[in-house]
Amino acid sequence: MIKLDAVTKVYKMGTVEVQALRGVNLHVQNGEFIAIMGPSGSGKSTLMNILGCLDQPTSGQYYLDEIPVMTANDNQLAEIRNRGIGFVFQNYNLLPRTTAIDNVQMPLIYAGVSVSERHKRANAALESVGLGDRLRHKPNELSGGEQQRVAIARALINEPSIILADEPTGNLDTRTGREIITLFQRLNTERGITVVFVTHDSEVAACTRRIVRLRDGLIVGEEIVKEPCGYLTGLPDSAGAKAGDRA
Repeated sequence: MIKLDAVTKVYKMGTVEVQALRGVNLHVQNGEFIAIMGPSGSGKSTLMNILGCLDQPTSGQYYLDEIPVMTANDNQLAEIRNRGIGFVFQNYNLLPRTTAIDNVQMPLIYAGVSVSERHKRANAALESVGLGDRLRHKPNELSGGEQQRVAIARALINEPSIILADEPTGNLDTRTGREIITLFQRLNTERGITVVFVTHDSEVAACTRRIVRLRDGLIVGEEIVKEPCGYLTGLPDSAGAKAGDRA
């Protein structure tokens, strides 16, 4: 599904060139659940931006579902992002004065989907992450874990084949973080969605199936997680979270 061959990224800051990526080779198969780990400045965010078609490599090749991304025009890249990739960020990136259901259906507005269909799909997406009873709540009326669930529902709304998650548990307490990880595990296992985490947290990475280690713009190691951790007992069922479980 994802194939990067000798990908580099160089940023120019005046007369200074900064090599964020220095020849990355990465293959991700359909249905994998992987973590990209590395210290600050290792190139994780740059790599995530390239994987999400938010930025272009300086050199090398990037194929997404066998599409050569580097030759795609802006409209084609936008179509790839909107249809094939779901994004989840550490800070949720929700519109603060907008209800959960309206935040979730936002991508469908840009896709030209009818009002009734948008509402139906957004409602179903929120139900699937255990927030069927929080449709009309605004972000400041939701906990951090609930806000991240809204963000995940938004990422699911266009039925993407890939979810890219940048430190998705970084602003959450341990218990809530575990619930969010388990939600991603379910999406991967039950729906076959390819999930790529960017994280600095080894405990989070241990819940994926493969860990890719990045340092100074290069992949310096990979390992298969033989027994990924799981928190299935801590996750509310799809019918909705129990009030006592909300964090």
